[in-house]
Amino acid sequence: MDTTSASSRRTFLLGAAASLGLLGAAAPTAFAGSDRPTPRPAFVPEPVRTVEAGPLGIAVTFDDGPHPEFTPQVLRVLRRNRVRATFCVVGTEVEKYPDLVRAIHRHGHTIACHSWSHANLQELTPAGVGEEVERGLAAIGRVLPGYRVGWFRAPYGRWSSEVMGAIRAAGLRPLGWSVDPRDWERPGTDEIVRRVLADVETGSIILNHDGGGNRDQTVAALRQWLPELSSFGYRFVQPA
Repeated sequence: MDTTSASSRRTFLLGAAASLGLLGAAAPTAFAGSDRPTPRPAFVPEPVRTVEAGPLGIAVTFDDGPHPEFTPQVLRVLRRNRVRATFCVVGTEVEKYPDLVRAIHRHGHTIACHSWSHANLQELTPAGVGEEVERGLAAIGRVLPGYRVGWFRAPYGRWSSEVMGAIRAAGLRPLGWSVDPRDWERPGTDEIVRRVLADVETGSIILNHDGGGNRDQTVAALRQWLPELSSFGYRFVQPA
Protein backbone atom coordinates (compact mmCIF):
# COMPACT_ATOMS: atom_id res chain seq x y z
CA MET A 1 0.00 0.00 0.00
CA ASP A 2 1.29 3.55 -0.77
CA THR A 3 1.77 4.75 2.80
CA THR A 4 2.60 8.31 1.73
CA SER A 5 -0.64 8.81 -0.21
CA ALA A 6 -2.66 6.99 2.43
CA SER A 7 -1.14 9.21 5.14
CA SER A 8 -1.91 12.36 3.15
CA ARG A 9 -5.46 11.17 2.55
CA ARG A 10 -5.86 10.41 6.25
CA THR A 11 -4.64 13.90 7.22
CA PHE A 12 -7.04 15.50 4.72
CA LEU A 13 -10.01 13.48 5.91
CA LEU A 14 -9.31 14.06 9.57
CA GLY A 15 -9.10 17.79 8.89
CA ALA A 16 -12.41 17.71 7.05
CA ALA A 17 -14.06 15.76 9.80
CA ALA A 18 -12.68 18.08 12.47
CA SER A 19 -13.97 21.15 10.64
CA LEU A 20 -17.40 19.60 10.62
CA GLY A 21 -17.24 18.71 14.29
CA LEU A 22 -17.66 15.02 13.56
CA LEU A 23 -14.53 13.50 15.05
CA GLY A 24 -15.35 11.35 18.01
CA ALA A 25 -18.77 10.58 16.59
CA ALA A 26 -20.46 7.33 17.40
CA ALA A 27 -19.94 4.20 15.34
CA PRO A 28 -21.71 4.03 11.97
CA THR A 29 -25.41 4.53 12.23
CA ALA A 30 -27.51 1.37 12.46
CA PHE A 31 -30.88 2.08 10.96
CA ALA A 32 -33.95 0.45 12.42
CA GLY A 33 -35.77 -1.74 9.95
CA SER A 34 -39.39 -1.18 9.09
CA ASP A 35 -41.83 -3.24 7.08
CA ARG A 36 -44.22 -0.33 6.67
CA PRO A 37 -44.78 0.55 3.00
CA THR A 38 -43.33 3.85 1.86
CA PRO A 39 -44.00 5.77 -1.35
CA ARG A 40 -41.67 4.96 -4.24
CA PRO A 41 -39.23 7.79 -5.03
CA ALA A 42 -39.61 9.52 -8.37
CA PHE A 43 -37.81 7.82 -11.26
CA VAL A 44 -34.60 9.53 -12.38
CA PRO A 45 -33.29 9.35 -15.99
CA GLU A 46 -29.63 8.71 -15.01
CA PRO A 47 -28.08 6.23 -12.58
CA VAL A 48 -27.91 7.49 -9.02
CA ARG A 49 -24.19 7.77 -8.29
CA THR A 50 -24.19 9.59 -4.95
CA VAL A 51 -26.24 9.69 -1.78
CA GLU A 52 -27.54 12.84 -0.16
CA ALA A 53 -27.24 12.13 3.53
CA GLY A 54 -25.48 15.16 4.92
CA PRO A 55 -21.78 15.64 5.76
CA LEU A 56 -19.66 12.48 5.45
CA GLY A 57 -22.61 10.28 4.55
CA ILE A 58 -21.61 7.43 2.20
CA ALA A 59 -23.09 4.13 0.98
CA VAL A 60 -21.52 0.68 0.59
CA THR A 61 -22.76 -1.71 -2.10
CA PHE A 62 -21.97 -5.27 -3.17
CA ASP A 63 -22.55 -6.94 -6.55
CA ASP A 64 -22.90 -10.38 -8.11
CA GLY A 65 -23.88 -12.45 -5.06
CA PRO A 66 -24.97 -14.11 -3.06
CA HIS A 67 -21.93 -16.38 -2.78
CA PRO A 68 -21.83 -19.29 -0.31
CA GLU A 69 -18.28 -18.51 0.90
CA PHE A 70 -17.87 -14.77 0.69
CA THR A 71 -21.32 -13.33 1.38
CA PRO A 72 -21.37 -14.73 4.95
CA GLN A 73 -17.92 -13.25 5.54
CA VAL A 74 -19.05 -9.86 4.26
CA LEU A 75 -22.12 -9.99 6.49
CA ARG A 76 -19.96 -10.68 9.53
CA VAL A 77 -17.66 -7.73 8.79
CA LEU A 78 -20.63 -5.42 8.25
CA ARG A 79 -22.25 -6.54 11.47
CA ARG A 80 -19.03 -6.05 13.42
CA ASN A 81 -18.80 -2.48 12.11
CA ARG A 82 -22.53 -1.77 12.46
CA VAL A 83 -22.85 -0.97 8.77
CA ARG A 84 -25.89 -1.60 6.62
CA ALA A 85 -25.22 -1.97 2.93
CA THR A 86 -26.97 -2.63 -0.37
CA PHE A 87 -26.59 -6.04 -2.04
CA CYS A 88 -27.21 -6.14 -5.79
CA VAL A 89 -28.10 -9.79 -6.30
CA VAL A 90 -28.14 -11.91 -9.46
CA GLY A 91 -31.27 -14.00 -10.01
CA THR A 92 -29.48 -17.25 -10.80
CA GLU A 93 -27.50 -16.97 -7.55
CA VAL A 94 -30.63 -16.05 -5.60
CA GLU A 95 -32.17 -19.34 -6.72
CA LYS A 96 -29.07 -21.29 -5.70
CA TYR A 97 -28.65 -19.69 -2.27
CA PRO A 98 -32.04 -18.46 -1.01
CA ASP A 99 -31.01 -18.73 2.63
CA LEU A 100 -28.25 -16.20 2.05
CA VAL A 101 -30.74 -13.75 0.56
CA ARG A 102 -32.88 -14.19 3.66
CA ALA A 103 -29.82 -13.61 5.84
CA ILE A 104 -29.00 -10.39 3.98
CA HIS A 105 -32.56 -9.20 4.54
CA ARG A 106 -32.61 -10.34 8.17
CA HIS A 107 -29.52 -8.27 8.93
CA GLY A 108 -31.25 -5.13 7.67
CA HIS A 109 -29.47 -4.66 4.36
CA THR A 110 -31.14 -3.41 1.19
CA ILE A 111 -31.56 -5.90 -1.66
CA ALA A 112 -31.38 -4.61 -5.23
CA CYS A 113 -31.87 -6.46 -8.50
CA HIS A 114 -28.74 -7.05 -10.60
CA SER A 115 -30.54 -8.86 -13.44
CA TRP A 116 -31.29 -12.55 -13.88
CA SER A 117 -28.01 -13.82 -15.36
CA HIS A 118 -25.56 -10.89 -15.23
CA ALA A 119 -25.75 -10.46 -18.99
CA ASN A 120 -24.49 -7.36 -20.77
CA LEU A 121 -27.89 -5.76 -21.27
CA GLN A 122 -26.65 -3.46 -24.01
CA GLU A 123 -26.26 -6.51 -26.23
CA LEU A 124 -29.85 -7.72 -25.78
CA THR A 125 -33.09 -6.86 -27.54
CA PRO A 126 -35.63 -4.78 -25.60
CA ALA A 127 -37.57 -8.00 -24.93
CA GLY A 128 -34.38 -9.65 -23.64
CA VAL A 129 -33.67 -6.73 -21.33
CA GLY A 130 -37.19 -6.89 -19.95
CA GLU A 131 -36.85 -10.61 -19.32
CA GLU A 132 -33.57 -10.13 -17.43
CA VAL A 133 -35.20 -7.52 -15.19
CA GLU A 134 -38.42 -9.40 -14.57
CA ARG A 135 -36.78 -12.79 -13.96
CA GLY A 136 -34.34 -11.21 -11.52
CA LEU A 137 -37.18 -9.57 -9.62
CA ALA A 138 -39.21 -12.79 -9.64
CA ALA A 139 -36.32 -14.73 -8.13
CA ILE A 140 -36.11 -12.28 -5.23
CA GLY A 141 -39.89 -12.36 -4.84
CA ARG A 142 -39.94 -16.14 -4.50
CA VAL A 143 -37.41 -15.99 -1.68
CA LEU A 144 -38.78 -12.88 0.04
CA PRO A 145 -42.53 -12.73 -0.66
CA GLY A 146 -43.79 -9.20 -0.23
CA TYR A 147 -40.34 -7.60 -0.31
CA ARG A 148 -40.43 -4.51 -2.50
CA VAL A 149 -37.26 -4.08 -4.51
CA GLY A 150 -36.57 -0.42 -5.21
CA TRP A 151 -33.25 -0.45 -7.04
CA PHE A 152 -31.67 -2.01 -10.12
CA ARG A 153 -28.00 -2.03 -11.04
CA ALA A 154 -27.06 -2.89 -14.62
CA PRO A 155 -24.32 -5.54 -14.91
CA TYR A 156 -20.96 -3.96 -15.80
CA GLY A 157 -22.64 -0.56 -15.43
CA ARG A 158 -23.92 -0.90 -19.01
CA TRP A 159 -26.93 1.39 -19.14
CA SER A 160 -29.05 2.09 -22.20
CA SER A 161 -32.42 3.55 -23.09
CA GLU A 162 -33.81 0.00 -23.24
CA VAL A 163 -32.54 -0.72 -19.74
CA MET A 164 -33.95 2.53 -18.40
CA GLY A 165 -37.29 1.81 -20.02
CA ALA A 166 -37.47 -1.69 -18.59
CA ILE A 167 -36.65 -0.68 -15.03
CA ARG A 168 -39.00 2.28 -15.21
CA ALA A 169 -41.79 -0.08 -16.25
CA ALA A 170 -40.90 -2.26 -13.25
CA GLY A 171 -40.95 0.70 -10.85
CA LEU A 172 -37.21 0.56 -10.14
CA ARG A 173 -34.52 3.22 -9.84
CA PRO A 174 -31.07 2.88 -11.47
CA LEU A 175 -28.25 2.49 -8.95
CA GLY A 176 -24.74 3.47 -10.04
CA TRP A 177 -21.57 4.16 -8.06
CA SER A 178 -18.89 6.82 -7.67
CA VAL A 179 -16.03 4.83 -6.09
CA ASP A 180 -14.82 1.70 -7.88
CA PRO A 181 -11.73 0.04 -6.38
CA ARG A 182 -11.96 -2.64 -9.10
CA ASP A 183 -11.71 -5.31 -6.45
CA TRP A 184 -12.73 -7.92 -9.03
CA GLU A 185 -9.28 -7.51 -10.59
CA ARG A 186 -7.77 -8.90 -7.36
CA PRO A 187 -5.07 -6.19 -7.29
CA GLY A 188 -4.17 -7.02 -3.68
CA THR A 189 -5.79 -6.13 -0.37
CA ASP A 190 -3.63 -3.06 0.22
CA GLU A 191 -4.36 -1.73 -3.25
CA ILE A 192 -8.12 -2.10 -2.77
CA VAL A 193 -7.85 -0.22 0.53
CA ARG A 194 -5.74 2.49 -1.08
CA ARG A 195 -8.18 2.98 -3.94
CA VAL A 196 -11.18 3.31 -1.61
CA LEU A 197 -9.45 5.77 0.73
CA ALA A 198 -8.11 7.82 -2.18
CA ASP A 199 -11.50 8.34 -3.84
CA VAL A 200 -14.10 8.43 -1.09
CA GLU A 201 -15.82 11.69 -0.18
CA THR A 202 -19.15 12.84 1.15
CA GLY A 203 -21.94 11.28 -0.89
CA SER A 204 -19.87 8.42 -2.33
CA ILE A 205 -21.45 5.12 -3.32
CA ILE A 206 -18.71 2.50 -3.04
CA LEU A 207 -18.79 -0.54 -5.32
CA ASN A 208 -17.58 -3.93 -4.04
CA HIS A 209 -18.20 -7.56 -4.99
CA ASP A 210 -19.26 -10.42 -2.74
CA GLY A 211 -19.84 -12.82 -5.67
CA GLY A 212 -18.69 -13.62 -9.17
CA GLY A 213 -15.34 -15.09 -8.17
CA ASN A 214 -12.77 -15.28 -5.38
CA ARG A 215 -13.44 -12.29 -3.14
CA ASP A 216 -11.00 -12.99 -0.31
CA GLN A 217 -9.12 -9.74 -1.04
CA THR A 218 -12.38 -7.78 -0.98
CA VAL A 219 -13.25 -9.18 2.44
CA ALA A 220 -9.75 -8.54 3.81
CA ALA A 221 -9.82 -4.98 2.49
CA LEU A 222 -13.29 -4.40 3.93
CA ARG A 223 -11.97 -5.30 7.37
CA GLN A 224 -9.49 -2.42 7.04
CA TRP A 225 -11.24 0.43 5.27
CA LEU A 226 -14.62 0.21 7.00
CA PRO A 227 -13.28 0.96 10.50
CA GLU A 228 -10.79 3.46 9.08
CA LEU A 229 -13.50 5.48 7.38
CA SER A 230 -15.58 5.25 10.53
CA SER A 231 -12.66 6.70 12.50
CA PHE A 232 -12.65 9.67 10.10
CA GLY A 233 -16.27 10.34 10.99
CA TYR A 234 -17.94 8.87 7.93
CA ARG A 235 -21.52 7.67 8.35
CA PHE A 236 -22.73 4.62 6.44
CA VAL A 237 -26.21 4.90 4.95
CA GLN A 238 -28.32 3.14 2.36
CA PRO A 239 -29.46 4.78 -0.88
CA ALA A 240 -32.94 6.24 -0.50
